[in-house]
Amino acid sequence: MRACIPAAKRQNGGNPAKRTFQALRIEVNGELEVLERALPAAVNSLAIGGRLLIESYHSLEDRLTKREFARGINSSAPPEWPIEPETHKPYLKALTRGAEKADETELEHNPRSAPVRLRAVERIRETPDHMKTNKEK
Repeated sequence: MRACIPAAKRQNGGNPAKRTFQALRIEVNGELEVLERALPAAVNSLAIGGRLLIESYHSLEDRLTKREFARGINSSAPPEWPIEPETHKPYLKALTRGAEKADETELEHNPRSAPVRLRAVERIRETPDHMKTNKEK
């Protein structure tokens, strides 16, 4: 199995079976499906002024978190509209610029923190009706 990994990637990262096991665990436990349901529920449970912080431990989790947060941070009005209606304004405000990573001090004390990404948002108003999913309405 090690021979299938490009030489540049073989230098670090440990045993290549580690990623295969991780992928199997994620699929068997339905971890991404749970996260897909939990993220909108967590955002919708926030009161105005409430904050939500998510730590992602791999890129698949981070991608889902990034998309859910972007849904509330960005305007839902089409770019060609000359005026942004109140109902299309963002209902979340980003508290982090992109995903924050562990600093050098944290990495020295805890090397396992290297893959962790932190994203945070704050609810600034209610979710507009057109942005709610069928389960929320």
